[in-house]
Amino acid sequence: MEIGRGAEAVITCDGETVQKSRPAKSYRQPQLDQRIRTERTLREARITSEARRLGVTTPIIRDVSRFDLKMEKIEGEKLKDVISPHLSRMVGEMVGKLHRGGIIHGDLTTSNMIFCRDRICLIDFGLSYYEKTVEAQGVDVHVYFQTLESTHDRPGELMEAFADGYIKTNPQAEAVLQRVKEIKARGRYL
Repeated sequence: MEIGRGAEAVITCDGETVQKSRPAKSYRQPQLDQRIRTERTLREARITSEARRLGVTTPIIRDVSRFDLKMEKIEGEKLKDVISPHLSRMVGEMVGKLHRGGIIHGDLTTSNMIFCRDRICLIDFGLSYYEKTVEAQGVDVHVYFQTLESTHDRPGELMEAFADGYIKTNPQAEAVLQRVKEIKARGRYL
């Protein structure tokens, strides 16, 4: 059963397994298309598994083929529906672990987090990549903050709680949070 569709993938569910498939794009040259889809699928599987090794709750990858990922189905509520300062602090701790390990998620929104059994599970590593710079980490956090500002009540309280958690787990946290302010200021003048 199809449960989601994005720009690059179709998400289906069969029992306890979620499958993310990257269909061919007719506008790309076939060999290039196959290479891009294969690389993105393998990178997503690798980074999802690496994030889990860093202590971030993610779906368990069950199988990987050229254009498909099969992973554990996570039951719970999307964080966007249950966000609180306590949960935002937990997100900060989780993202700090991710960044300390050199992983940028690329799409840190409350729609890509599931609250399950008193933990937050981070999903959809389709835009993730390896990077340790303060700039990349700042952009990642900025995306989360933008989500809070545009879709949640009391975003300031949620951002402050995130920062408290983030500082606990990322040694570069102060520099990253300062960079987030600079990134936000740059956006005002574009």
